[in-house]
Amino acid sequence: MIRDNNWFSRLFDGFNYVFLTAFALLCLAPMVHIFAVSLSGRAPATAGFVSFFPIDFTLENYQEVMGSRTFSRSFLISVLRVFSGTSLNMSLIILTAYPLSKSPRVFRGRFIFIWFFVFAMLFDGGLIPTFLVVKNLGLLNTLGSLILPNAVPIFSVILMMNFFRDVPKELEESAVIDGASHWKVLWYIYLPLSLPAIATLTLLAAVNHWNAWFDGLIYMTDTANYPMQTYLRTIVVELDLTNVGIDPRDLQRLSDRAIRGAQIIVATVPILVVYPFLQRYFISGIKLGAVKE
Repeated sequence: MIRDNNWFSRLFDGFNYVFLTAFALLCLAPMVHIFAVSLSGRAPATAGFVSFFPIDFTLENYQEVMGSRTFSRSFLISVLRVFSGTSLNMSLIILTAYPLSKSPRVFRGRFIFIWFFVFAMLFDGGLIPTFLVVKNLGLLNTLGSLILPNAVPIFSVILMMNFFRDVPKELEESAVIDGASHWKVLWYIYLPLSLPAIATLTLLAAVNHWNAWFDGLIYMTDTANYPMQTYLRTIVVELDLTNVGIDPRDLQRLSDRAIRGAQIIVATVPILVVYPFLQRYFISGIKLGAVKE
């Protein structure tokens, strides 16, 4: 591609850099503000004097949050949900995408199953029928109610299926000639070559489980079983401080705004820590699995 380096192109590039930098700072501003509030003392945080720098710097808000049993329990529930839910999602995605990636000559009826999944993706069962199924199965107030209803993310299955179809068939044919079964072909050929797609879909599944709050609100009748995001909603959106799990006497010397800010920051850190390790797979995984000629 030949690039024109006249003054208009340089001016346009400079404007793009300035605009994108300003937009990025604008997106980061709310998190910086919340972080500053979480490190501020009671008086400036309550009065709303804190902008982007802490006032009366203190770590007591984080000490109270980390010492709260209610917060720790909801955090643990979310961690268990992410690990178990993501593991189940990826196992079912891979086991479903592998046979669907085969040609109709190898897997007869392939198109019937594909259209079945597409129909299920476009037309959801609905909130009330799903709730009744979960209730009748006795899954209310259990970790299974947060994991099983979305155990097979169909869009991710389609991405993984298209990625598997890009794997050279010659590798599979040579393995089959040597006596490899489908399990060995999947384990030793398809999975090692599909690390970008697996990392991408793992990140999507983990973020989805970590950020989900609505299912915890409808499936957990006991507030003690709330996952992290549902717990945060009750104290940030509904301003219900009865579930904060902090001694009311401590709230006399600490700001409830600063404590909520500390809880939001602590709930955000795990995803921020994991994302950089998987970021390099993210774009290539989506690009390679999204289009099939």
